[in-house]
Amino acid sequence: MRAPRAAARRPAPPGATGSKSGLGPVAKRIQAGDRRALARLISDVEAGRPEARSVLRELYPRTGRAPIIGVTGPLGVGKSSLINELIQLLRSKGKKVGVIAVDPSSPFSGGAVLGDRIRIERDPDDTGVFFRSMASRGHAGGVSQSTRDAIRLLEAFGMDVVIVETVGSGQVDVEIHQIATTRVVVVVPHLGDEVQTLKAGLFEIADVFVVNKSELPGAERAAKDLRELASLSVARDGWTPRVVPTSVVERRGTEDLWQAILDHEEALHQSGAGERARRERAEQELRELLLERIERMAREELADDTAWTSLLDGVVARETDPYTAADRAFHELRRRL
Repeated sequence: MRAPRAAARRPAPPGATGSKSGLGPVAKRIQAGDRRALARLISDVEAGRPEARSVLRELYPRTGRAPIIGVTGPLGVGKSSLINELIQLLRSKGKKVGVIAVDPSSPFSGGAVLGDRIRIERDPDDTGVFFRSMASRGHAGGVSQSTRDAIRLLEAFGMDVVIVETVGSGQVDVEIHQIATTRVVVVVPHLGDEVQTLKAGLFEIADVFVVNKSELPGAERAAKDLRELASLSVARDGWTPRVVPTSVVERRGTEDLWQAILDHEEALHQSGAGERARRERAEQELRELLLERIERMAREELADDTAWTSLLDGVVARETDPYTAADRAFHELRRRL
């Protein structure tokens, strides 16, 4: 199957075409391809600045059309090297690529710990690639609202494909399914990862398995085992996970990986699963945003509140249990709001 047409796969939302009139100055710079404006706005998104959200509102109708490729897997499987190869392939096809590498957050500064900027190779003169390292902000699966927002900014900027590499620090990176249209799980031979995927939950979210470093002994067996496991699973919307061997050392398999991604994107369109998945992701995001606002409102209301302090003192002194205290605090908040 050849590459599906983007317009047929994902129709442009209302307002996504036409002139740039009606946009504010920052949104216009993003649409015009101003890389500095994009970098600053992503920084504002990470910092939670209100002005960033107003620009996101303006640009939202111009998003939702690019394939979002989630790449996850344990440390040491070569995710970043594989992404380098995929970027080169996509650029050779004339596609503009945005990459977000999500690292664990420092518990002190909140910033990214691993510093992906040294792992992903890129030509600084190539304006068709934009890379950003972001902190997971405490999300075990590596996905936060700022990640979603950065993806939208890359789409509005004009990227044809967005790749998101998640934490891979031994945590279960299943949260990638909340943002990616196609999920790629990378494993390597002889580390037991092809079996551990079942235990870790990654098998349930994978659309494509990559057996990377396939030049190593045991790669064929690992790929065979994964294919057997995939064939025994219940197909999701008619799609059975593909297994693709790749080797960065021998420079092979990347084209097969891209074709598997294209085939999955086309299957989503043909089955209608893509539209259902978009609705599910929107519902999940709305729930999280609502809970975030409720939590912030609760903190503001309870700050320096004597009744809250009294409840807390009672729990610490074992004069009341935390469940009863929480019920009382909840009813008090409802009364005030």
